[in-house]
Amino acid sequence: MTQKLMDAEQALALVREHSPAPVAETCRVDEAAGRILHADAASPETLPPFDNSAMDGFALGGGAEPVAAGTELAIEGEQAAGSLAARGGSGAFEIMTGARMPDGLDRVIPVENTERLDNPPRVRLNSDVARHQNVRHAGTDVRKGQAVLAAGTQLEPRHIMLAAALGMAQLPVAARPRVAAISTGRELVDDPGQALVSGQIRNSNGPYLAAGVPQAGAELVHQATVGDNADAFIAEVKHAREAGAQLLVSTGAVSMGRYDFIPQAVEQLGGEILFHKLAIRPGMPMLFARLGEGTLFFGLPGNPASAAMGMRFFVEPAIRHMLGLPPERPWRVPLKADYVQKRRMRYHLKARLGLQADGRLAVEVLPGQQSYRIRPLADANAWVVTPPDTTALAAGALVDVYGHSHLQPPYPEVEIA
Repeated sequence: MTQKLMDAEQALALVREHSPAPVAETCRVDEAAGRILHADAASPETLPPFDNSAMDGFALGGGAEPVAAGTELAIEGEQAAGSLAARGGSGAFEIMTGARMPDGLDRVIPVENTERLDNPPRVRLNSDVARHQNVRHAGTDVRKGQAVLAAGTQLEPRHIMLAAALGMAQLPVAARPRVAAISTGRELVDDPGQALVSGQIRNSNGPYLAAGVPQAGAELVHQATVGDNADAFIAEVKHAREAGAQLLVSTGAVSMGRYDFIPQAVEQLGGEILFHKLAIRPGMPMLFARLGEGTLFFGLPGNPASAAMGMRFFVEPAIRHMLGLPPERPWRVPLKADYVQKRRMRYHLKARLGLQADGRLAVEVLPGQQSYRIRPLADANAWVVTPPDTTALAAGALVDVYGHSHLQPPYPEVEIA
């Protein structure tokens, strides 16, 4: 009897169900770039903290009415950025951009609209000056206690700028999930400087995962390569647990061949297999299990495109859940050309997103979709995911488009030829 394959959405629901909730920790603001904010952040201060001048000029008083052009005022003092509070009178204060407004003064005339006179020192106004003109008022950017950053925000330099301006020394962030990566296969060579002998290939999945785990917002705590040997694999799982791994990812040995030992190794570890084989291309043999002590395990196929797909569309959703983020939402973009697939199954396709000559976005499915091919993956800037209930999509049909990482949107090329 043919085994019925689980569909991708059921599998993803199991991944989210068994992934642990996020854990909060504090992070120094100058080290917080790239982290995920765990809770809403409110401002402890007002920004700007005081009324200040928007330009170099002269600060004046005057009440509700404009001070008329031609008025001459005595120069009573000077306010530079960083000067302490001063008290203004009936004259004018020379003032610099960002300097605190003297108490009692309520407008600024630009220096280029004035004429400085001597004996005694005074300033003549060459234009009318209205109340509040060229003054930045306290709290017009942020009020004390106002919510400024929302939980789930991936902190970027612009967020760090705001937090620093508000005196936030630390921010509550989601702890990075701890991940271990194990490549399997006696044919694999890790050392790029080692010459290959007959039957050997270079390990590309290991470096891919080592680079992809931090990009996904997690921490790689252990990495290893083992041959087609269950005992060696189980030993590396033990080392990964000792390193604090919450999530283990392996590549290879999950299909039906003589050396595909991962399902049996999971059983020897006392694990519970939650799914094995999905109605997807590439990566159908993928396995997901829960090991003892709550450790999650993903067994990805060994072909490079299959491993990349499994990391992007199944491991990353687990990491996303552990960071406290909601399920990812794709872009919906029209296909540049017709696309036909062999079976009614969810396909994950290497693709290039770009702008057409008319300025509209479009996405093209790249040639070379076979799971062993790496070059098309390097050429791609996005993934297209097709619905499982069709075999043909016409040019212009809207399809789901994802970037290379769940924390980074797809970046369109300037133009698709």
